[in-house]
Amino acid sequence: MEWRDTGIVLGSRRFGETGLILDAFTREHGRQSGFIHGGNSSKKRASFEVGTTLELEWRARNENQLGNFNLSEATANRAAMFMSSRLSLTALNSVTSLLNTSLPDGQAYPMLYDATEFVLDQLGDKELWPALMVSWEVGFLRTVGYGLDFSKCAVSGRKDGLTHVSPRTGRAACGEEVPEYVDKLLQLPEFLVNSEADASAEDIGKGFRLTGHFITNRLYAEANKPPPGSRELMLRRLSDMEIVVF
Repeated sequence: MEWRDTGIVLGSRRFGETGLILDAFTREHGRQSGFIHGGNSSKKRASFEVGTTLELEWRARNENQLGNFNLSEATANRAAMFMSSRLSLTALNSVTSLLNTSLPDGQAYPMLYDATEFVLDQLGDKELWPALMVSWEVGFLRTVGYGLDFSKCAVSGRKDGLTHVSPRTGRAACGEEVPEYVDKLLQLPEFLVNSEADASAEDIGKGFRLTGHFITNRLYAEANKPPPGSRELMLRRLSDMEIVVF
């Protein structure tokens, strides 16, 4: 069995003296792992940095066996591109860690893959990517089964005036429709329901609190494991730089 695909490196680990097991998120074959002969050598190791986009060839005797990766081309070495920015590298690690610890093996998510490529390519612009990262996390949560629904108010059916989200169902609500429950709901920043709305530092903070609730208290809690520390580090650095206000 064999296939060719484009993939983003999510992580790697040494295997044997010079071998490497590579974890990648591929566009048409989802999260995949494979062995690379000589991948841990000093000459090749730089090609497998987290966040790098590769053209990959995977071969195995059957789909249930750990296959072998052959690398044909590295099209974007983002770790090298963002080497001078600790903030960008932390964001890169947050995205790849979420994917690597949450996605099932072999399940293709082409829309999530395309969105991931897009947001990773924006990490050099700190004025742009934090709001995009919130939107990416919303899409990520929807993809892995936590269907956040911001299309209408869960109480009245209204499509305007959406200000909050239920921490239990992930459905939007108009705060004025349920004033007695507002303190128990998560705030919904306008930029997540209106693409033309500006995203202030406070709005981005609200967005990260919203996605963080479902990432920590639903996705990872149900898997009985903590969320990646790289996400918390990213948020702390964004706050320290006053790009995001919590």
